[in-house]
Amino acid sequence: MLVLDSLTKDFASRAVDSVSLEFQKGQVHALVGANGAGKSTLCKMIAGMIRPTQGAMLLDGVEYSPKNKRDAQATGIQIVQQELNVLPTLSLAENLFLAKLPSRFGILRRRTMHQRAADILAQFGLGNLSPDSPTTTLGVGQQQMLEIAANTWQPTRVLILDEPTAALSLPESEILFEKINQWKQAGVAILYISHRLAEVQSIADKVSILRDGKLQGTWHRGQLGKDDIIDRMTDRTDRTDRTDRTDQTDQTDQTDPLLRVQQLDAPPRVKRVSLSLRSGEILGVAGLVGSGRTELLRAIFGADRASGGCLEFPHGNIRPLFGSPREAVCSGVVLISEDRKADGLLLSESIATNIQLPKLGLDRFGSWSLYKTKKAREVAEDYRSNLEIRCQSVDQPVGKLSGGNQQKVVIAKWLHRGGKLFLFDEPTRGIDIAARELVYRVIRKLAADGKGILVVSSDLEELLGLCHRIGVMSNGKWIETYQGPTYDAQQIVRSMFAGYDSPEMYSQSPT
Repeated sequence: MLVLDSLTKDFASRAVDSVSLEFQKGQVHALVGANGAGKSTLCKMIAGMIRPTQGAMLLDGVEYSPKNKRDAQATGIQIVQQELNVLPTLSLAENLFLAKLPSRFGILRRRTMHQRAADILAQFGLGNLSPDSPTTTLGVGQQQMLEIAANTWQPTRVLILDEPTAALSLPESEILFEKINQWKQAGVAILYISHRLAEVQSIADKVSILRDGKLQGTWHRGQLGKDDIIDRMTDRTDRTDRTDRTDQTDQTDQTDPLLRVQQLDAPPRVKRVSLSLRSGEILGVAGLVGSGRTELLRAIFGADRASGGCLEFPHGNIRPLFGSPREAVCSGVVLISEDRKADGLLLSESIATNIQLPKLGLDRFGSWSLYKTKKAREVAEDYRSNLEIRCQSVDQPVGKLSGGNQQKVVIAKWLHRGGKLFLFDEPTRGIDIAARELVYRVIRKLAADGKGILVVSSDLEELLGLCHRIGVMSNGKWIETYQGPTYDAQQIVRSMFAGYDSPEMYSQSPT
């Protein structure tokens, strides 16, 4: 049905490198790989969401080169992405048919839409819901089923499912597996991405493995066990000695914890997580996308409300979780967030103003009157020099800076505020090599000054070279903690998958 010939995509670096694959009618072809392997980029090229740098595609023997997603859908290529795209202000029926609303002479045919929606909803286990219901009344699993239904009711030749069961319960997953069987019988070619390796082994006719953007091979059902798959996703010889890659000495095991997180529960992404962090320690958090790492940091910081757990500080000081980021910052805990543009910066304001933001209104006498323009500029000039922020002046709006320089401004504002615990969420995402090295120097300097550092990163190599210890989250659970200086990357990757596979989920799935 679909042939990929040397498909390649370059961004700042090569994300997909000369991948050639064939997807057959009536087969489930699984695509697996660790974070950054190129799975999502490859799927987005097929779905018309990004254009390949090189290579070609054939759809049913005809040259296929979609200009956009709508173009791909017109040829029968449908994609269900991991992130939910339902619109909360619309009804279930409107979300289902948003791409093609039933109308006559420009007038929406609501009765027809509702009748068709009721039939489709019933097929996906949502028959008890009214098509008129607002999407906000749905749980996360129901929203995922609605998303799948909205992308599969039209004629489909190739269906891309990216982590479709990540938010589904066991009954919902069984409904999806039955639908997959029906699609196979109808001759649909299904490209299936999942972190749940038992699921892949159960429903996939073929498995292809990507590593660092390159295809490692394709195997038929039963040819590879779970450990075989993980072996091929990682470099089997990759045992990394941290002492070769950082100038720090590891004295952290001799000190009392600076923070203990006890049984932190923030469903559905964080499930009774406990961890400890010592003064001067860099603790990395590894895991697959969607494993709950970002949600863990946000819950510790008070940005997301948790349902249970507590924090323990030195001298037996046990307290409830923070109720707000303000409370966390006043207690010496700061978060360098994953989304710097949405959560870290005021893009229309100057560099100088952004650096002052964490101090405004948090101190007893804090107000802008204490940070007049002259003082703010002096502080900003110091950080501009020390962090090598490239800009025309410190009065330049942050929105005009490159991503790497924006990240430096985020770090500058929290260094200026100060704290005891620094939570870094994907601190080097989307920045160049030089900016990365500077961020690493900042993190190491904070640790050398006795701060506690918790770092979430999807780049395992980054964690291997930076951290004293690495904890692994999988499906919301804290699976294992690995002690440096020597790490086994293969074992860490194996732990990343450990929380996803529940044998009972696949015991009745179609084979």
